[in-house]
Amino acid sequence: MIRVLLVDDQRMIRAGLRMLCDAQPDVEVVGEAGDGREAVTLAARLAPDVVVMDLRMPGVDGITATGRILAERPATRVLVLTTFGDDDHLYPALTAGATGFLLKDAPPDELLDGIRRAAAGDSPFSQEVLRRLVRRAVSARAGAPRVVAGLTDRERDVLGLVAEGLSNTEIAERLHIGVTTVKTHITSLMAKTSAPNRVRLALLHRG
Repeated sequence: MIRVLLVDDQRMIRAGLRMLCDAQPDVEVVGEAGDGREAVTLAARLAPDVVVMDLRMPGVDGITATGRILAERPATRVLVLTTFGDDDHLYPALTAGATGFLLKDAPPDELLDGIRRAAAGDSPFSQEVLRRLVRRAVSARAGAPRVVAGLTDRERDVLGLVAEGLSNTEIAERLHIGVTTVKTHITSLMAKTSAPNRVRLALLHRG
């Protein structure tokens, strides 16, 4: 069972998230907080696996709360859920230790998948945010692509397209293969390279 703490200053948002989570057999909402200060207190007391964290809140904001929670409980996974996907929110949240970054217009299935992936140690990002992260990271390391040993030709093809910021669907269309096959290749790439997420894979390609 994944123990989740919901943090958002809007009660209706929290109510909607609770309904979504409560309908899942493997997700349990253990608490709700309306601001960052309350979130820090509840995280210490309830020991959630995943904190779904809003960023803009009165008093202690989500970025500050994220840093405080992780300072006390480093194993907690903080998944940002926000309306604001700009760099002014993204990078401070990641610097504070957030494990993932989803936008509030994400489909319910994407949010639930993000909670499960965060609990499993993955780093879920909305596609728009991930694309920007990858492109910025790759441009910062511009140069000849790095040859990563031990990969199949198809894995190298997939890795190159990940470095371009393409989604699984776009990679599948480009290579004329199924999306499930793309996911299998990416899982294999992460296992072979010990890269925890797509951004790290992209950096490997331009290492």
